[in-house]
Amino acid sequence: MLLIYCPYCEEARSELEFTGAGEAHIARPENMAELSDADFANYFFMRTNPKGLHFERWRHSHGCGRFFNAARDTVSDRFLKTYKTGEPKPDPAELGMGDGQ
Repeated sequence: MLLIYCPYCEEARSELEFTGAGEAHIARPENMAELSDADFANYFFMRTNPKGLHFERWRHSHGCGRFFNAARDTVSDRFLKTYKTGEPKPDPAELGMGDGQ
């Protein structure tokens, strides 16, 4: 069983309390109405799927209910860091993952 640290509750809890919510740090286009259908589809559906460091959104659905971000190694499935929504993306070198994304 994985233990995931919630940065709001400030404790590690069972993975069963959390729900993955996709890739983190995706910027919404400024002029959505001006996007072509292809560009909109690319923004809405296409996500990275890296081997290694990945920045994700998670929700503590059976706890505080809040969303937060996590840096996770997709090879080992190890959470390297969790941090509150709105905080900057951690430096990959500080996480021991080299260049990252």
